[in-house]
Amino acid sequence: MDKAKAGYLEGVISVIVNSLLFALKLWAGIVTGSIALTADAWHTLSDSLSSIIVIIAVKLSSKKPDAQHPFGHGRWEQVAALFIAFLLGVIAVDFLRDSLEQFKDHQATHFGTIAIVVTIISIVAKEALAQYAFYIGKKTGNVSVKADGWHHRTDALSSVIVLLGILFAKQFWWIDSALGALISFMLFYATYQIAREAIDKLLGEKPSPELIEKITTSIREDFKEDLHLHHFHIHNYVGHQELTFHIKLSNDTTIEEGHKIATEIEDKIMNEFGIVSTIHIEPHGFNHKSD
Repeated sequence: MDKAKAGYLEGVISVIVNSLLFALKLWAGIVTGSIALTADAWHTLSDSLSSIIVIIAVKLSSKKPDAQHPFGHGRWEQVAALFIAFLLGVIAVDFLRDSLEQFKDHQATHFGTIAIVVTIISIVAKEALAQYAFYIGKKTGNVSVKADGWHHRTDALSSVIVLLGILFAKQFWWIDSALGALISFMLFYATYQIAREAIDKLLGEKPSPELIEKITTSIREDFKEDLHLHHFHIHNYVGHQELTFHIKLSNDTTIEEGHKIATEIEDKIMNEFGIVSTIHIEPHGFNHKSD
């Protein structure tokens, strides 16, 4: 699956569907006077904005490496995900404030059939968009598309909560205020999840034990001598990954022999795992302070 084309397609479909849903839910919110429905509408519009950000990020991240950016531009995806998280956080604060003010003023909302129909349409459409974005994100590894999927999912869940509130609105005058606050907290949680994943990738991640085990096992197939692989570090540039680690060789190994061994291992890792690796050679008996 072409990563750039898939990201563009997900973004364009999301913008079109969300724009239509926004107009529909905003109209229903104005007719009923519901903060929860209106909040849900603006949440949907924020999905359109985040999808536009995804489209821009896909364009920027697909640029080839250049002199100023030798590792490519893939981390634009993380930058876009952080921007989406910030957008969600701002919306959450705004709706939490509105919900608290409505509750303080003892304002009740009267829903009707319009609200029920519009909310059901929103639930189905948004969950479909979420599933599509998660599928594209999983296939391509695009973090900003995954973030967009979470944006769709939180919108679908918030619509489910709104629907439940509509059904119980006659029994509880405060239900609209409570729903608005609950949706805000859901947005805060989505903000945290998206920001955490993006920041982890920007700061750098430790290679997973599974990856280290696979690489170690693969190297042992060709090199019977225990090379004592250690000090693994990985740098994720989205378009590609850079792996560094240390090996230990016999003190009698010449520079030429050591270079040959390191090069063979680097080629093997590239061919089998698609990861660019750099190996530091140490003599047996040498220990780091951290060893």
